[in-house]
Amino acid sequence: MHIVCTGSIAFDYLMTFPGYFREQLLPERLERVSLSFLVDSMVRQRGGTAPNIAYTLALLGARPHLAATVGEDFDEYRAWLESKGIDTREVKIIKGEYTASFFANTDRANAQIASFYPGAMGRAAEISIKSLEGGRPDLVIISPTDPGAMIQYTRECKEAGIPYLYDPSQQVVRYEGKELQEGIEGAQSVFVNDYEFELVQRKTGLTLPEILKMVEFLVVTWGEKGAVVYVKDQKFEIPVVPTERILDPTGVGDAFRGGFLTGFRMGWDWETCGKMGALAATYCLEERGALNHSYTPAEFVQRFRRHFDDGGLLDGLLTQKMEETHA
Repeated sequence: MHIVCTGSIAFDYLMTFPGYFREQLLPERLERVSLSFLVDSMVRQRGGTAPNIAYTLALLGARPHLAATVGEDFDEYRAWLESKGIDTREVKIIKGEYTASFFANTDRANAQIASFYPGAMGRAAEISIKSLEGGRPDLVIISPTDPGAMIQYTRECKEAGIPYLYDPSQQVVRYEGKELQEGIEGAQSVFVNDYEFELVQRKTGLTLPEILKMVEFLVVTWGEKGAVVYVKDQKFEIPVVPTERILDPTGVGDAFRGGFLTGFRMGWDWETCGKMGALAATYCLEERGALNHSYTPAEFVQRFRRHFDDGGLLDGLLTQKMEETHA
C-alpha cells in the first residue's frame, strides 16, 4: 500500500515540570492567568506528526512517503529518516526558513502545556497531492500542519478520489465547524482523542451517528482508558497495553495511528488493528521523545502475544519483512 503522510515535520523541545499544572491554576483568575514554570530538564528531539506516524509504519515493514515543507536545517533529519526506511522525496525545503518547532512542558501527571512555531510549515500549501512524484497514493494521511494546507489536501483527495485519513487533532482549536465538517465529509476515516472529539461535535453540531454516516470508520483514543473504533453500527473497545515505564506522552497518539494503519494495510480485523495501535503507543510512551523507541517486527509480535491472541495473524508481519528484505 502506497501511503503518503502529510503533516508537520518539526523539532521537539521537551521540558519536564516537577509539579502539577492543575495546582498552579486558579479557576477564578483564569482570564488573567500569567505563569512561568521552572523546568528540571530540556531535550531537543526529532518530531512532527507526519514523521511520527511514518516512523511506526516503517518499523513494522512499510516504506511510507512524507509530503511536507521544512527549513534549511533539515539535512541531518532527512538522512536519519531515510536510514529508517522513510521516503522523503516529497519533502520540500523552504529557503530562509527554519523547520517548525514544538515546545512542550510535561508535568508529573503527564499533562502538557505546549506551543508550536510553524516556520517552514506555514508554506505547506506549496505541496500538492496532485503532483506527487511517487504516483497516485492508496491512502493519504492528513495530520496537523498549516490549516490552509490541510483544507487544500482534503479537497485535492476528494477531487482525485484518493482515500484519506482525516486527523485534525491539534488544529481542531483553529478550525470553525464548517471547516471541520468539510474535512470529515468524504474522509475514509477520522482519528481524534476524546477531548478533540467533544470539540468536533460542539463546533460542527454533528452527532456520533451523523459522523459515522460520513466515514467508513472513526477512531477515538482515550489515553489510559484505551481507544474505541466505530465502524457504522459496530463499536470495538480497545484496551491499553501495560507499560514497563512511563517517560513521555509526546507522539503517543501518532504511534497509535501508525500501529493501527499497519493492521489496516494488511487487511486485518478492526480489533487487531486497534490492539496494534495500542502496543505501538505503549512503546512510544516508554521513551522520551516521539522517535526514540525502536523494535523489530518480531519483537512487536512477541510482545503483542503476551497480551492478545492473534491466532497467528501477525505472522504476516514477519513474512512481509522477509519478502521486502529480499526483494
